[in-house]
Amino acid sequence: MAQSRNDSGAQEAALYRMVMEDHVCPFGLKAKDLLERAGYSVADHWLTTREETDAFQDKHDVETTPQVFIGGARVGGYDELRVHLGKDSAEEAEDETSYKPIIALFSLGLLMALAVSHVALDTLVSLRTLELFIAISMCLLGLQKLQDVEGFSTMFLNYDLLAQRQVRYAYFYPFAETAAGVLMIAGVLIWIAAPLALFIGAVGAASVFKAVYIDKRELKCACVGGSSKVPLGFISLTENLMMVLMALWMPLRMFVLG
Repeated sequence: MAQSRNDSGAQEAALYRMVMEDHVCPFGLKAKDLLERAGYSVADHWLTTREETDAFQDKHDVETTPQVFIGGARVGGYDELRVHLGKDSAEEAEDETSYKPIIALFSLGLLMALAVSHVALDTLVSLRTLELFIAISMCLLGLQKLQDVEGFSTMFLNYDLLAQRQVRYAYFYPFAETAAGVLMIAGVLIWIAAPLALFIGAVGAASVFKAVYIDKRELKCACVGGSSKVPLGFISLTENLMMVLMALWMPLRMFVLG
């Protein structure tokens, strides 16, 4: 079906979204912005009452709003609009896996390590910068888990070998990872931080290796919390090996380098 255009030549789209006194649908706002950035002229129809919204959903046999129509044909809601405009593929929308959270986390960890090195050591890159990067990343990963310990523990129990035997370990893990990271940033109580990181890192690495590379299971990683869309695999193994590396290196550095 040919798409209609207004006098300016822009393609026209109709958007139906909830705009009420006590609620403005965020996905409606995002859909409107996405359409406008894609060059569409948007006919923005507000559904201002619950009754009006229910009547619209019954008429078009849909369960949610917003709904987008282009060329008179219904595209769907915000997620379907992203696929229609080529922002996401249908496979990505269905699979819902993403490395974006972990990429953002490690990028921020690196930037923070560089910033601390610049302020505290008057240099951007040194051996201490690498130590700070790993320790800060541990803290950031721990923070993600601590936001929803219950959700993290549920996902963690899918694959962690120790947690499956001792459920309380799933609740202990986020606190242990965060505490070890904080102590390693400060460079204090390494006799506590190193064994702690070595233990949880080694158990974690063994668990991930077994689940992914031996049992060939397809699971989500709990590394960035219970709502994670990051696939269990190399990233999860890297997180645990980083802790093992730091646990071995920090005591050695204290004795060798002083």
